[in-house]
Amino acid sequence: MAIENKRPQIKETVGAQYVCFALDNENGVFNGEYEAKVEKTEVVKSVSVTENATSTKVRASGKDYEVVSTLASTDISVEVVAFPAETLAKMRGDVIDTTGLIMSGGNSERPYFAYGKVVELKNGFYRYEWYPKCKLTANTDEVTTSDVEFAEQNDTFTISAMAFNDNGDNRTKVETEFKLPEGLTEEKFFSKPILSPEDLAEVIQGT
Repeated sequence: MAIENKRPQIKETVGAQYVCFALDNENGVFNGEYEAKVEKTEVVKSVSVTENATSTKVRASGKDYEVVSTLASTDISVEVVAFPAETLAKMRGDVIDTTGLIMSGGNSERPYFAYGKVVELKNGFYRYEWYPKCKLTANTDEVTTSDVEFAEQNDTFTISAMAFNDNGDNRTKVETEFKLPEGLTEEKFFSKPILSPEDLAEVIQGT
């Protein structure tokens, strides 16, 4: 039996993040269709992804037969130095009047959106990720008085990523360390949310 010695690349930094809102559906049902605009921001300090799974042990004939694991949810915590006010208001389901007045804190339905991020690895490697079906679950807005020296005043928002297909998948990604499809760039991958191999082929071909 052969031994393969691998040297995986360590993470270097988080890159840009991307947001694309799903199209409105009168029944509030996610249908995998999105607005034409994808918003890119380079304001990320950190991104923490937590997968919450449940495991059930199945016993038969007096011994362990199988362990069945189910992914319950995925929470994404994003710390930013700044974030577009209009985008945050839309994520929260706030009502934006034509005068510019934002009415917030009511029982408005929060929209679905796709969230994408870039992870930069050492030696020029990258990981591109889309979470196609997300909702904002929490956000912070903390401000303190200025001091003699400038200090960052960062905010955090928490996103819940849900399954977007019948298989229960909640993320799509490509990694240059594993296999990056020929002709794929960051700009192409994030030109629209990727939900399937067909979507990936479309953005590579530019269709």
